Amino acid sequence: MTIEGWQILVICLFAFIQILDVITVNVGLGYPLNAGMITGLIMGDVTTGLAVGATLQLMVLGVGTYGGASIPDFTTGAIIGTIFAVISGKGIEFAIGLAVPVGLLLIQLDILARFLNTFFLHRIIKAIDRLDIGAIERNVLAGALPWGLSRMLPVLLMLLFGEHFVQLVLYYAPGWLMGGLKVAGGVLPVVGIGILLRYLPTRQFFPWLLIGFFAAAWLKTPMLGVAVLGIAGAIIHYRNVSSTEKRQPQDTPRPAVLTTSGEITDDEI
Repeated sequence: MTIEGWQILVICLFAFIQILDVITVNVGLGYPLNAGMITGLIMGDVTTGLAVGATLQLMVLGVGTYGGASIPDFTTGAIIGTIFAVISGKGIEFAIGLAVPVGLLLIQLDILARFLNTFFLHRIIKAIDRLDIGAIERNVLAGALPWGLSRMLPVLLMLLFGEHFVQLVLYYAPGWLMGGLKVAGGVLPVVGIGILLRYLPTRQFFPWLLIGFFAAAWLKTPMLGVAVLGIAGAIIHYRNVSSTEKRQPQDTPRPAVLTTSGEITDDEI
């Protein structure tokens, strides 16, 4: 089977749009399962697309880009794997074998897209100082380009140059470039988590932070289990706050307080 020009165009547009969906409204286009299904629909083989997408979805269950972390992009891997599985007719194993290195390669491009966006961020800051609303809007929209192109260009190159493109890039890419991007990718999660801990009411809920860390780091509790602990803590906190409010006069305000360290001490804000 050969791929038509209109299929290349539609798939590239989908690759561009799905990452924007992930970082904005998140209706589900960025899930490997949905990406495989949509790509299979475009290629005329929904069954293969669902099988590839579902297999890769299992590899990212409970994994999230918390704090700016970059993870293997198995969504784009599902797109590429489905395409070449349908074209070659080699089956699901071939698709998964191709999708995994694609996902690993796109970790680096995800980091690169994040850093390229700092250019538009600085322009937005300067526009805010000038109160230039038009410039702010233009640069916010332009910030979507690094994200979308970081997914669309690899898909386009794979479709144009074949399945060996990923192996060639990994083989010939300079070591300093890949090493630098890996270092940056390791720093980003730490910076992101540090920002979250600064602005979230960490001191107020410090015991729950310790419980979550102990469960994840020592007991190897899956992310779903940590989420259940978080829900339990939220329920306990809600009940405590509700019982306290019932004992207080109804006209007594409870203003949110922003400490000098920047931490919000009341979640009502």
